Amino acid sequence: MNKLKKALKERDCIQILEAHNGLSGKIVENSGFEGMWESSLTDSGSKGLPDTELVTMDSRLATIRQIREVTTKPMIVDGDTGGQLDHFPYWVKRLEYIGVEAVIIEDKCYPKKNSLDKSASHILEDPDKFAAKIAAGKKVSKDIMIFARLESLIAKHSMYEALIRAEAYIKAGADGIMIHSKSEVSGDEVLEFAARFREKWDLPLVCVPTTYNHMTEKELREAGFNVIIHANHLLRASYKAMQMAADQIESDGRSVALNNDIATVKDIFAITGYTK
Repeated sequence: MNKLKKALKERDCIQILEAHNGLSGKIVENSGFEGMWESSLTDSGSKGLPDTELVTMDSRLATIRQIREVTTKPMIVDGDTGGQLDHFPYWVKRLEYIGVEAVIIEDKCYPKKNSLDKSASHILEDPDKFAAKIAAGKKVSKDIMIFARLESLIAKHSMYEALIRAEAYIKAGADGIMIHSKSEVSGDEVLEFAARFREKWDLPLVCVPTTYNHMTEKELREAGFNVIIHANHLLRASYKAMQMAADQIESDGRSVALNNDIATVKDIFAITGYTK
């Protein structure tokens, strides 16, 4: 059985942490998180590129394979918009082949910009066209889960529209729904969506509390969410740590001041299996 489906059957709510390369994947593997999220933001960011669907499918697949080769926990892939309708089934089959349990695609027009970009115009795809993309993906695989990511709240559209879109995507075969929000204060809009969603559907519901991260797993689980994705934190943590280390070495002309703040070479040997 698909490992993500199994986890969702066994637990009401699971927590997923971002991984963007083999090393970060091993950190998730050795943690208490139930699975990992291969994010387009952190994949592109780790390559020094913007999150605008600029990174090719082959490059994304190479990163996913790198993580898959050293991990066993379920993986959910951020599939951006899913690309063109005719291309998405190929994307699904290739993800399934390399052991991905689920892909989430968002209902924005290609090429999208990152949802947390406050200056971007977020243009939503026609819901019938997006539903057709989901249906095309489901035709080629019954095992890999396909989640529809609703961007209505990101684009400042109504809650009603978000629910109408959810219904269309579920009818097209979506295995679950992710509601996205960049609410920075209360997170009330995702709680409202969850309450109204649960009045009609008993499918997996996903949230990504990047901006409303004051909310706990308990609160989100009680609101009706089944999957909580911490979507970009390992890359953000590593960026800050690497910048600090670079600044310290440049300032001091040596690296001894970092000895207590960075991993040892033995730590890297251990996590990569160089030493047993």
